[in-house]
Amino acid sequence: MGDPSYARICHNAHVSAIGITFAGLQLHSPLIGAAGTAGYTNELADAGSLGSLGAVTSKSLTGQPRDGNDLPRVIPLKAGMLNAIGLANMGIDRFLAERSEDPRTMPCRLFASVAGHSIDEYCLVAGRLDRETDIPLIEANVSCPNTSDGRAFSADPSAMRTLLCALRASVGRAKLFAKLPPDGDAVALAGAAMEAGVDGLTLCNTMPAMAIDVTTRRYRLANRRGGLSGPAVHAVAVRVVHDVRHQVTKGAVPIIGLGGVAAWDDAAELILAGADAVGLGTILLADPGAPRRIARGLERWLLGQGCHHLHELVGQVR
Repeated sequence: MGDPSYARICHNAHVSAIGITFAGLQLHSPLIGAAGTAGYTNELADAGSLGSLGAVTSKSLTGQPRDGNDLPRVIPLKAGMLNAIGLANMGIDRFLAERSEDPRTMPCRLFASVAGHSIDEYCLVAGRLDRETDIPLIEANVSCPNTSDGRAFSADPSAMRTLLCALRASVGRAKLFAKLPPDGDAVALAGAAMEAGVDGLTLCNTMPAMAIDVTTRRYRLANRRGGLSGPAVHAVAVRVVHDVRHQVTKGAVPIIGLGGVAAWDDAAELILAGADAVGLGTILLADPGAPRRIARGLERWLLGQGCHHLHELVGQVR
């Protein structure tokens, strides 16, 4: 562990039995704060959760600031949450000017999410992050369901492959991940991403969904439709992670399993399905302190399974 940045992280956080090597990076926890739910960098510090996370993924960054969709754009549902934020963010210029120093004070790693209207915009943002920061992993958000253009590149494998090939040429230092949708042909999309040379996959983004107020007969979201997250999508995420791991990646690249994790056994289920690390999303909004209890539960599970390292359990459903 000669990585000086990892040595700094270890100094500021408890390195537990569930520490992992992920995409060549040492993480003291397999839990990763998902893009859009953990702020830009260290916002979860006030909840005391950063020390239980291996990394936080920034809000998706675009070339120019975006105000996002009209209100209302977030509503609770019986089994989760529906959001149509619309990739609201400060833009890459402001992020680099105001937040690029924050990772040095964090007790976990920072990953960055990027999005755009076009291939050129994706490459501009990712290229600047690659050249102007030491952020070790860039996640391409090619599957946001609540913008007019967010799903254009994951609509078919060929379009996504073209985007990811361009991003691969723009990102030389950082690891490049692709965040895929839960609907559609996940196996075909994952195969196209692998062909483009990504270093890993995030499975999955939110599920396209809709809600209607039966009294007013109006759409509950101003955008009409948005992305469903939370416990309602967990079983879908387990299926996608399982199928991609066993039919496509076969362990060749790491997977972040993401979708409806609210407790340690949800995280364990994704690991058994084939996830090397586990993303936490909606639960961070409902209970910012959740990473601590989920990490403790995973440590107990690891010992109860008679294993010494978490990677012994990845993909080991039987």
